[in-house]
Amino acid sequence: MPKSPFLAIKQVETQVGTTLRAVDVDSLEADGRRVVLNIKRLMVDTRLDIRDYELSETREEQLKYAHEGKKRLEQFRRSILTASEYNIFSAIDVAQLTAELDQIREDLL
Repeated sequence: MPKSPFLAIKQVETQVGTTLRAVDVDSLEADGRRVVLNIKRLMVDTRLDIRDYELSETREEQLKYAHEGKKRLEQFRRSILTASEYNIFSAIDVAQLTAELDQIREDLL
């Protein structure tokens, strides 16, 4: 049975959070630290957009949050790819997370 976009993004958030907790942010160069901070912010913002999408009471609200969520999912995906340049995520992580984020994106209207 397919899971809701909100449950799916929570699962991605857990995976990404686990990876980021293992990273010594202080040992990264300034650009790497910015990438990590950006990912953390995007994770929360994306989850909140998808939560709002699922809790929307009107079609208009749902369309608005779907649009915002899709935009944010794309930014999140790009940030994970950028983080891989700093060896924060492996190629396998990037492939898996990209596939999961793309599936969530498709599940939004």
